[in-house]
Amino acid sequence: MALTGIEIFKKLPKTNCGECGVPTCLAFAMKLAAGQAELASCPHVSEEAKAELAEASAPPIRPVKIGVGDEAVTVGGETVLFRHEKTFVNSPGIAILISDTMEDGEVEARVKKLDELEYERVGLVLRANLAALKCESGDSAKFEALVKKVAAGTKKPLILICETPDVMASAVKACADNKPLLYPATKDNADVMATLAKDNSCPLAVRAENLGDAPDLTERLTKAGVKDLVIDPGSRSLRQAFEDEIAVRRAALMKKFRPLGYPTIVFPCEMTDDRMEETLIAATFIAKYAGVIVLSDLTRETLFPLLLARMNIFSDPQRPMATKEGIYEVGGPSEESPVVLTCNFSLTYFIVMGEIESSRVPAWLLVKDTEGLSVMTAWAAGKFVADAIAPFVQKCGIADKVNHKKIVIPGYAAAISGELEEELPGWEVQIGPREAAHLPAFLKQWKA
Repeated sequence: MALTGIEIFKKLPKTNCGECGVPTCLAFAMKLAAGQAELASCPHVSEEAKAELAEASAPPIRPVKIGVGDEAVTVGGETVLFRHEKTFVNSPGIAILISDTMEDGEVEARVKKLDELEYERVGLVLRANLAALKCESGDSAKFEALVKKVAAGTKKPLILICETPDVMASAVKACADNKPLLYPATKDNADVMATLAKDNSCPLAVRAENLGDAPDLTERLTKAGVKDLVIDPGSRSLRQAFEDEIAVRRAALMKKFRPLGYPTIVFPCEMTDDRMEETLIAATFIAKYAGVIVLSDLTRETLFPLLLARMNIFSDPQRPMATKEGIYEVGGPSEESPVVLTCNFSLTYFIVMGEIESSRVPAWLLVKDTEGLSVMTAWAAGKFVADAIAPFVQKCGIADKVNHKKIVIPGYAAAISGELEEELPGWEVQIGPREAAHLPAFLKQWKA
């Protein structure tokens, strides 16, 4: 059972050193009890206290890792109901369903889509994450062959879907080093599936007949020694599955109910035969609150909006997305190319970069660190002003790359032009357009 803040406080060193980022040990204990801090943040806590506080300091929803290496997917680990409270931690894994009754060509095509369908957005590469391999034939040899084929064709983590333990056992042996997620453990096969999961150090997903039965299954498996669990409440209608997802998250976070403190898996592919409806259902569970989402197939027109929604929901609302400060070459600039200045808010950077590229005018793009704020916001906050920009321009080395001293600033920052010229002796400050869309026309008329 989770400890209260006062109980945790009694086990802390009570130095009030502030090194954990919280002014007092009591305040830190309260945050720890609420799942808003990590015990590792306290540098003075004893090993004995660490052991005693392990339950209290653990995330209310256990993080579960599927797969190995750089492609591994971690789900769970969440500490809040709403992203504005803090942030969501691990975005849901999106899986494509592949059956052992499919022709080899179809299997290869799906693996190819899983590996090749990706999109770059504000500096991030967005892609699906997992292959869900389903035994529909009931044939152990066929399922094992499918697992071997897919494991050899992709480094993406696998989900093995088979209810028959003997068939699952042979499939697991074919890819045990990849640490796949095994699904499903039911009330009838839980003991055998638990042994398979433990022997191969794999995470295990339970499938309950309904949400009320899930805690009994997870407790049964944890007593058997399986700690990394994923929950399928068994619901296959949008309304019931939606209600179950919210119930699981609230029970884990608000009630500290450990038997439901695990990530979940949902199957939009089993809720409808309509691809567009399936996409809408998947979008619902990206927001509320699936850990793994299994789709019947991946297509560009359905996958991209899901990836974009996932990126937006799982970005940190308290930290603007920022690009590294520095000099960026666009189109192979020369000594006579224009020098354009902007902020390091990622969206602004990529829009400006794209417009310069579309102009086909090679240019030097100076990106000033504004802590991820846009031009107008950074100017208002005193982070995109003359006495901040001038030292950056002088030290970044751009003067050694061009044979002129002209710099183009955003039109929204026109008010700083005079002061910036005073701070940059010998430089001519030119006011660019207010909107990035007008940059191509402006640059085509620019002269050194």
